[in-house]
Amino acid sequence: MLRPVLAVSAITALTYVIVPQPPGDRIVKVYGDLRTAEHVAVVVPGADTTAATFEGGRAKVHSTPGGGARALLAQARELDPGARLAVVAWLGYDSPATVSLHVATGGAAERGARALRRYVSDTLRGKRVTLLCHSYGSVVCAGAVPGTGVSDLAVFGSPGLRVSSAAALGGTRLWAGSGARDWMRHVPKVRFGPLGFGPDPAGPGFGSRIFATGAAGHSDYLEPGSRSLRNLALIALGRAAEVSRG
Repeated sequence: MLRPVLAVSAITALTYVIVPQPPGDRIVKVYGDLRTAEHVAVVVPGADTTAATFEGGRAKVHSTPGGGARALLAQARELDPGARLAVVAWLGYDSPATVSLHVATGGAAERGARALRRYVSDTLRGKRVTLLCHSYGSVVCAGAVPGTGVSDLAVFGSPGLRVSSAAALGGTRLWAGSGARDWMRHVPKVRFGPLGFGPDPAGPGFGSRIFATGAAGHSDYLEPGSRSLRNLALIALGRAAEVSRG
């Protein structure tokens, strides 16, 4: 059930909140004007994301879905003031706790992928869509993109995508970023039965386009002023040739 929220910020054309349903919260917010947008970037967060941490509750506001979406939109407007871009912060799945068995398995990602596929196919039809997916959220996105016509998928801080190469994504262009200070770089990228997510999408031979991230930590990819944020905004705007490569 979708419920429109009437309180709208200066950069939010329309906001929807999906009523929380157990076991996890469901929140989707749109920043910018989705009705007139040509480009839509969907920010999909990773583990430990709830209503309490959707736009606050963390020391780094840009590490929240809402804060990251606002930072991305501001960066895109700096790059191109006339860009017709809307940014969606999408928490449409059961984000697992970081300290849990669920974060090492794909059950929540599979259910989330189905929900994200419906959202892209039904709500964003006719738009150029880019998915920007952090950590466990990258597993959700990789399962969602085949058959949706998503133009670009950018993953950062990813534990793996449950596929062996970019070719398994059905033609969607894959970007991957891995910051020098991201602890995820040191997590083994393997898969044993239901545990783990397979090879690193930022690794050699996977088939990703590697974008520069500088010294980003695991929660810093959407930090204002960072190289990674600039590159993600360029990807969202469809300006692939200007993305600095890692």
